[in-house]
Amino acid sequence: MNAGMMREPMGRLSVAQPAPTASANGLTLSSAQFRNGGTVPLEQVGSGNGCAGQSVSPALSWSGAPAGTVSYALTTYDPDAPTGSGFWHWVVYNIPASATGLDKGAGSGTFNLPAGAAQANNDGGAPGYTGPCPPPGDAPHHYVFTLYALNKTLDLPPSASAAYVGFSLNGATLAKTSIVATYGR
Repeated sequence: MNAGMMREPMGRLSVAQPAPTASANGLTLSSAQFRNGGTVPLEQVGSGNGCAGQSVSPALSWSGAPAGTVSYALTTYDPDAPTGSGFWHWVVYNIPASATGLDKGAGSGTFNLPAGAAQANNDGGAPGYTGPCPPPGDAPHHYVFTLYALNKTLDLPPSASAAYVGFSLNGATLAKTSIVATYGR
């Protein structure tokens, strides 16, 4: 088995993620809606499949980009989703190096992203943020928000998949950092 993967109970595959409190080369990430290790607020929770949230993407802010940062990418991933490969809730790339965050709702509705930024399809099959909505009765799921400082912009086709963006981050990442929040119902 690959060193970055391990089997968890009930046959779920766990993909190694960056340490939630780590900041590589001084890069830090935070949210005004939740703290690292906290709970995803109802406003950010999904709005379908029996979930009563509004699916509004959280405000995120960052600082400490390493020298040579040309752009950023942001991913939101649920490694606990019962799919065998997790669930990608949000993928934004080509965020300009001058950006220091994303406003609340930037990945929702009319997509108020910085100029030049693009969104890949989430695992629901559409671009933008889709809020947490784990199956009823599951233990709370972990939602990993990871920011990547990149040494280039990514040349990707429109509607690229999250996996394709993830593959494209290889070799372009100068630093990355994550925060994690949980949600269950």
